[in-house]
Amino acid sequence: MAPPLTAMEPPLDELPIAPSVEEWRALSPADRLSFLETVFDALSDPRRVMSEGQQHKKAKSRALDMLTLHFGATGRVIYLAEELTVLYPGERTFSPDVLAVVDVPQPEDDQRLAWVVADESRGLDLALEVLHHGDRKKDLVKNVERYAQLGIPEYFVYDRMRQQVHGYRLTEPGARRYQRIVPQFGRHHSTVLGLDLVVESGRLQFYYGMSELFGSDDLIRRLKGMVENLEIKADQNQAQAEQALAQAEQARVQAEQAVITTLRQALLAFVEARFTPLPDDVRARLLAEGDPSTLQRWLLRAATVGTPDEIFSA
Repeated sequence: MAPPLTAMEPPLDELPIAPSVEEWRALSPADRLSFLETVFDALSDPRRVMSEGQQHKKAKSRALDMLTLHFGATGRVIYLAEELTVLYPGERTFSPDVLAVVDVPQPEDDQRLAWVVADESRGLDLALEVLHHGDRKKDLVKNVERYAQLGIPEYFVYDRMRQQVHGYRLTEPGARRYQRIVPQFGRHHSTVLGLDLVVESGRLQFYYGMSELFGSDDLIRRLKGMVENLEIKADQNQAQAEQALAQAEQARVQAEQAVITTLRQALLAFVEARFTPLPDDVRARLLAEGDPSTLQRWLLRAATVGTPDEIFSA
């Protein structure tokens, strides 16, 4: 009988061992690439990917999306990646669902094929694993021991099947054994991220103080709701105006101006949250636009573009 899908992940002792610092630096670029390809093959067994399922992928991608938007808006320098292969010298390679390294810039066009400690001169600051149908012992026992031995300051597991968060932290420099992070009011605090992790409504959620972090999909839904509410308000104002012909034109102008003003304010607030500091020419163009449909289009586009100027692209 074939083994269950949940047993398809390669055992730790079957994964390649990363070269030492000296060995890595002695390799040619072609030899380094060849080694990385061997690692990628070992970590990308299609049966393992199938066993994790779409819910696993959605959970980790949403976590990375929320963190990327948050740190992009706050301007804090932190490197984030999803399933990036990690090479510690002389250690078995691995690929956490989400990793973070503080004070390392996040390039728009990241050329890294892997996080190679020998090249970066530093290891990870945080690893996050999403546990769905995978190996519970690997995530909750083996990784707890292994990541602590590697000196990764914080490790979190989002147990999606049981809707729990498990947090672990090295309490002092040089420590190689994790202490459990005790939740406060149901939240696990990450010192590395400066955020709280909690399970809400069947999803992993992050909080910055009392403020909830949102992913791109969440923001787009909220923006669409704002637009729909504004349109309803405009229709109501128009209906009232039609009931009083003497005041019809005045009411129409007031309603349209209210929509434009509200859209401008919503658009400006959202763009300033995503792109800080906001260039003066972009701010001026946002404030000068008086067409509601154009403002609505810019508002929806602002959630997905990479630069302020792309908001105005055709």
